[in-house]
Amino acid sequence: MDIEVHRVIALPLRRVAAYAMDWRNDAVWTRGITRAELTVEAPGGGFGVGAEVRRSASFLGRRIDYVLRVLTHDPPDLLDMSSVAGPFAMRVTYRFAERPAGTLASIRVRSDASRFSGLTGALLTPLVRRAVAGDLRELEAKAR
Repeated sequence: MDIEVHRVIALPLRRVAAYAMDWRNDAVWTRGITRAELTVEAPGGGFGVGAEVRRSASFLGRRIDYVLRVLTHDPPDLLDMSSVAGPFAMRVTYRFAERPAGTLASIRVRSDASRFSGLTGALLTPLVRRAVAGDLRELEAKAR
């Protein structure tokens, strides 16, 4: 599965990106996430390249726990993370760009979660796309 969802958010770039890139907000705007915890700090301390965040989430009625490691942290433009623990390999990329109407927010998710859910990619992809689109709507509401 490889999906990317975009939404123009009528807020300044730095505000949207700072809110979305702060792991402490994960459970607020990402509706499936119930808990997020910084388990490994970046080599220089805090959140950045090398940091790891453990997330607990609910998807399709099942709880999943996974850890994402930060591969790229380039605020306010890019946050790229890859799973290092969990039921399936996953890569999540947040991109933000300034637009006349505000901020273009994009989330890309790449994974093979079909092993976890038992659904084929053809069935799973629209569910994940819909969930990510909902997350971007929540981001717009919560970043205000």
